[in-house]
Amino acid sequence: MKSAVETLNPTRVRLTVEVPFEELKPSLDAAYKKINQQVTVKGFRQGKIPARVIDQRFGRGAVLEEAVNDALPKFYTEAVNEGELNVLGQPEVDITELKDGELLAFTAEVDIRPALEIPDYSGIEVEVDAVEVSDEDIDKSVEQLRERFATTSPVERAAQDGDVLTLNLEAKVDGEVLEDGVAEGVTYTVGSGELLDGIDEAVKGVEAGNSATFTSELKGGSAEGKEAEVKVEVTEVKSRELPELDDDFAQLASEFDTFEELRADSRKRLEQMKKYDQATQAQEKVLDELLKLVEVPIPEKLLADEIETRKHNLVNHQLGQMGLDLAKYLEIQGKTEEEFDAETKEQAEKGIKTQFILDELVNKEKLNVSQEELTEHLMRRAQSSGMSPDQFAQAVVEGGQVPMLVGEVARGKALAVVVEAATVKDSNGEVIDLDDEDETAETVEAESTDAEAADEKPEA
Repeated sequence: MKSAVETLNPTRVRLTVEVPFEELKPSLDAAYKKINQQVTVKGFRQGKIPARVIDQRFGRGAVLEEAVNDALPKFYTEAVNEGELNVLGQPEVDITELKDGELLAFTAEVDIRPALEIPDYSGIEVEVDAVEVSDEDIDKSVEQLRERFATTSPVERAAQDGDVLTLNLEAKVDGEVLEDGVAEGVTYTVGSGELLDGIDEAVKGVEAGNSATFTSELKGGSAEGKEAEVKVEVTEVKSRELPELDDDFAQLASEFDTFEELRADSRKRLEQMKKYDQATQAQEKVLDELLKLVEVPIPEKLLADEIETRKHNLVNHQLGQMGLDLAKYLEIQGKTEEEFDAETKEQAEKGIKTQFILDELVNKEKLNVSQEELTEHLMRRAQSSGMSPDQFAQAVVEGGQVPMLVGEVARGKALAVVVEAATVKDSNGEVIDLDDEDETAETVEAESTDAEAADEKPEA
């Protein structure tokens, strides 16, 4: 077999392949055997029909077509390996010559990963937020904990801010009660801003056993977006009581004996969270700077496929679970379809560039992924997916996604190398040492793209 590679552009090549006919013999034998098992000819046992009879009855062309389809993937793969190409997706194959007994010739156009030059990235410098925890931050954290331990008790008075009410609701549009506009036993906290616009004003001052009517635009259901007349009946009023912020509260809400110990722990936790956020912010900013340093040509089809994949996932998975369509989502976001398309394209380009650059760094820095690193990553992914580690691992193996996970870990390590070489300062001008934040090395992973779908087998 002879092959030659012609570069069409930085991300696409054309392979020209010539195969001597004798190298087709194994595929021809396989073609005759396959046809033998599929057809019957009077006077011959199935599977024992001579090749010349098959040629006469079904045509030599049918045999050649079967043989070529069987052989093409093998010869294509040999040509790819011979040319040392890193191909993406399926090739477009064209058989240019097929002379029985002499020669098979074909061309294959295919996208490839572009050759990248990674410049010196040690000069990257970024600024991140300083880790600062104020007394107000601690007060807010403690107050959130306090809210969780609030108690309620029935009161015989009119509803006021902060009370927890039990309500019956009835919504009418054009004087007709909606089928899905009736709800009973709804629990609502006055002033929370939930449920319907205007409900807080309507229930304040109303005692249990009484009702009020107000007008509001419905946020969901069969009459979503329409003005409705809503009757709200208050069946119970409960006051919320918050525990005193003292040592008793600390012992109730935590493992600490004193309130001061609880506050100190809150400060420590907030500092850890801000350090984690700081490390993530550093990675994101370093990655953005790295992307500016490298010129990355992107295959057009790969980009189009990635854009389509992102749209599909958003519309059919994320929005579908929320009961929204794309039009409603864009309305909520205040975006036009053109703006959405432009943003999706920009995100897709960034995802592909990120993967290409970090994969190149993996090779350049000779980074390997250990079994322990892969297991740790799998555990994190399982946790975020809501599956048990065993379930997630089984799904990964059955779906053939292990190489994808290995790639994610390797790209995380490559980015960590760049972050380590960069200068990271906080907003106070202090240089930040991120060595203690190793576990965040995978928080900014290369976004998944269809570039993983390489080396797919062609057919004529």
